[in-house]
Amino acid sequence: MARVTGIGGLFFRAQDPKALATWYETHLGIDDIAKVVWRQQAGPTIVTPFAADTSYFGRPAQQWMVNFRVDDLDGMMAALKAAGIAVETREEWDSEVGRFCRIHDPEGNPIELWEPSASMRE
Repeated sequence: MARVTGIGGLFFRAQDPKALATWYETHLGIDDIAKVVWRQQAGPTIVTPFAADTSYFGRPAQQWMVNFRVDDLDGMMAALKAAGIAVETREEWDSEVGRFCRIHDPEGNPIELWEPSASMRE
């Protein structure tokens, strides 16, 4: 049977696409996000639908949330905080699958950052 082999892209609307692409490149290290194909490292990807009434994404109108895998969550959080970006953490977000934090891009889109646990990386 033919099957999906990975995520091929993430497309979303923006009030200022160029400025938002620059923010993602500057603060998350996604090089040339709007110009070329981003070659990501192999690793775990979770695709999970949530209930329509979930509060996990933030505002009720939010239909999606991107989750980026990171190699050093503490280092990433320190850099984001140093740049004046609010970083949210919660004890319940740390689990057997890894550690998480949440930020928002300049247009208010939630972004979850995930450092997978050793068992998830195997």
